[in-house]
Amino acid sequence: MQSGLSVRKIVISGVLGAIAILLGATRLGFIPVPFIVGDATIMHVPAIIGGILEGPIVGAIIGTIFGVFSFLQVGAPMFKDPLISILPRVPIGVTAFLAYAALKKRNEYLALIISAIVGTFTNTLLVLGMAVLRGYLTPAVAGAIVLPFGSAEAVLAAIIVVAVVSAWKHLESGHGKSRI
Repeated sequence: MQSGLSVRKIVISGVLGAIAILLGATRLGFIPVPFIVGDATIMHVPAIIGGILEGPIVGAIIGTIFGVFSFLQVGAPMFKDPLISILPRVPIGVTAFLAYAALKKRNEYLALIISAIVGTFTNTLLVLGMAVLRGYLTPAVAGAIVLPFGSAEAVLAAIIVVAVVSAWKHLESGHGKSRI
């Protein structure tokens, strides 16, 4: 096993990090959801994809890029706190990788879905948990946000992750069929 970052991992980190920034800068990463007030985000999805495809270090790098962009871009006071905007985003791709690695031999399709859900709730729970710890939100408000937003974001992430990773593996395999 090769240690460190290969050129491939650096490039994939940069490309997926740029996609996360693009999703935020263009607002394409914010999806209106009819049954909740506000938008669900998919800006964390590149970190999940990076973690699944290239491992936990790449997932952490992309999560960090997403977090730094959130810190620099968002106007809400709580997201100007790096402990809320950056720190909770680092483990998104790491937890997605761990879930995927644990399940992929049993059922790769299910492993992709679960890793997307795990990565999404890593983002949601850690950001909201840190917001409560730092005094920006009460536990009741954070609790009211977790299920509607986290669930909508998890469904969106699962759909995107399955589609993108399946297509990626199809291209990498060089065959007419995906390896999933």
